[in-house]
Amino acid sequence: MRPNKRLGQHFLTDANILGRIVDALDCSPGETVIEVGPGHGSLTEILLARGARVIAVEKDPRLAAEVGMRNAERGIERLSVVQGDALKADWHSLLDARPDLPHSAFRLPHFKVVGNIPYNITSPLIEKALTPPLPERIVFLVQLEVARRIAAPPGSKTYGALSIGVQAQCRVEELFTVLPGSFRPPPKVKSALLRLTPLAEPLVRPQEVAPLRAFVAACFSRRRKQLKNAVPEGRPAAAELLALGFDPKARPETLAPADFVRLLRWSQQL
Repeated sequence: MRPNKRLGQHFLTDANILGRIVDALDCSPGETVIEVGPGHGSLTEILLARGARVIAVEKDPRLAAEVGMRNAERGIERLSVVQGDALKADWHSLLDARPDLPHSAFRLPHFKVVGNIPYNITSPLIEKALTPPLPERIVFLVQLEVARRIAAPPGSKTYGALSIGVQAQCRVEELFTVLPGSFRPPPKVKSALLRLTPLAEPLVRPQEVAPLRAFVAACFSRRRKQLKNAVPEGRPAAAELLALGFDPKARPETLAPADFVRLLRWSQQL
């Protein structure tokens, strides 16, 4: 089946890489996995072979039908294929709709998320995956440049709002690079496997996620300014920043995610 360019389809065909993706997800028999964009079902087959229960969300109706038909021929009952947009679907309701899952699996969801995802919707898909209640693990194959931005440490050139938003909720690991030749058709850029493991104690509360995102974006819009002029709300005086433990002359890109959370909470008290 010819890839749909409009949907950003690049099918991963390297069996070794597919196996390493499932290794990174580390799913045990009986665990539930939401797979975003199964394509032809190559990754799906490995997940099923390892005993996972898979809920595959595929936007392309042709591919959704193909994956469902191939699975019906194998007679495996651990796969549900959902034809629809992963960005619009309520992932938690998909868990709830599985009558074969134990009740605790959707009251306190124990699930993982995996996918070779379209590069043009990487950020919103990650935001979607990090909507509480969070999965145990997220493994996405993404554009190398985006993976580097998400995993970037404070002070680096690629560190920014995306890095902070994700790192405030997850431990971020860039596992390995995947070359264009592993796909059909080959993309124009390299890819990387990104593993996100939600923190046992996230730096932000669920209701703070969106405000932190907006606050950090505003700070980085003044990236080259000193901190005393970059904080968007309240414009703290140097003495106030010193009292909070910050150097007023520091620049936003040098602050760790926890620092931005403290600044956000300070600004909300004004």
